[in-house]
Amino acid sequence: MRRPTQDPGNGRGGTADRPRWRARSAAVSAVALLAALTGCADDGPGIPRTATGTLEELAAEVGCAPETRAATDELRQADCRTGEGRFVLATFTTDRGQREWLNGAKDYGGTYLVGRRWVAVAGPDVVGALRAELGGDVERSAHGTDPQDPDPDGTGVPGHGGH
Repeated sequence: MRRPTQDPGNGRGGTADRPRWRARSAAVSAVALLAALTGCADDGPGIPRTATGTLEELAAEVGCAPETRAATDELRQADCRTGEGRFVLATFTTDRGQREWLNGAKDYGGTYLVGRRWVAVAGPDVVGALRAELGGDVERSAHGTDPQDPDPDGTGVPGHGGH
């Protein structure tokens, strides 16, 4: 039977195992951090990893030939149409620019599929179909939502509308 060594600083036993425990803990932490930074996890059951790319690359992934509506240093926006329906696709050069755009756009209501520096805007059915291809997170705004959407704010309460 192995006897623990004494730690003169606190009088507890078992300090001989601390360097090994710390090394394992550091290795586990490093692996978890690396997985989080590289996006190794899926977005959920049946949802692919969130796509990345240019406006044209994202549009090509869902079979759309984008019709550019706006192009600035910070934003590119295009109309798209697929077999699922029509949507607007926007890409951004910064995360902050994307969040500011989303905050302003939500004043008009709607359903948004949000990826890393891109957003697709459409009705809930089209956003659901796009999410199956592009991954991402669904964000909704109760203002001016589609009256056909039974759960416009994602609360699980049909017709609640966030009010």
